[in-house]
Amino acid sequence: MTTARTARLGTRGRPEQSRAAILKAAVREFAQEGVAGARIDAIARSAKVNKALLYYYFEDKEALYRAVLDQVFGGVRAAIHNALAQELSPRERLASYVCAHFDYIAANPLYPRIVQAEFLRAGRDPSRLERIAKQYFRPVFLEISALLKQGAQSVDFRPVNPIHFIPSMISVIVFHFNTAPIMKLMTGADPMSPARLVERRAAVLDFISAALFTHPRGGRK
Repeated sequence: MTTARTARLGTRGRPEQSRAAILKAAVREFAQEGVAGARIDAIARSAKVNKALLYYYFEDKEALYRAVLDQVFGGVRAAIHNALAQELSPRERLASYVCAHFDYIAANPLYPRIVQAEFLRAGRDPSRLERIAKQYFRPVFLEISALLKQGAQSVDFRPVNPIHFIPSMISVIVFHFNTAPIMKLMTGADPMSPARLVERRAAVLDFISAALFTHPRGGRK
């Protein structure tokens, strides 16, 4: 008799573990090969499940890709929401957000490739981004916008236009991960090493703070 202890990922006996293994393998395959080049056989093999089980959870490759997008965008949205939901001062919440966003990508370094690929793919069909924008981008934008407004009212932040500042801030956070391969070739150092990530995290926070925070606290620069 198959027990919970001995059930293999290739069966339906461990649905949560099997689904998680498939999504993990799919993230890697889609990040490396793109949607067109990704192969279901490779994903199933990497996840150590059979194709029949994969199709049991996901109707086809497009359905699996949508699930990957939900995992990517849903995870970062949750990390950002948790950081911004804390009862802290505007400056402390802003710092918490920046660190949470950076740390989430550092823990999932393949995600930026998928995001970039989806933006390019959606450029040929703008309707593709409608669901993602409504479900993930807009809530994050509104939460950060509210923080920027609150910080400006308390004179912790200088007044900024969220439409311009938020994309710029996110670009600073994400840029390191998008350019890691070329930076490694240019500098000879690994941008993804723990020491470099600590340095970059501090540099990102310093850069954004300098652009937004008033100096001295409660006054104007």
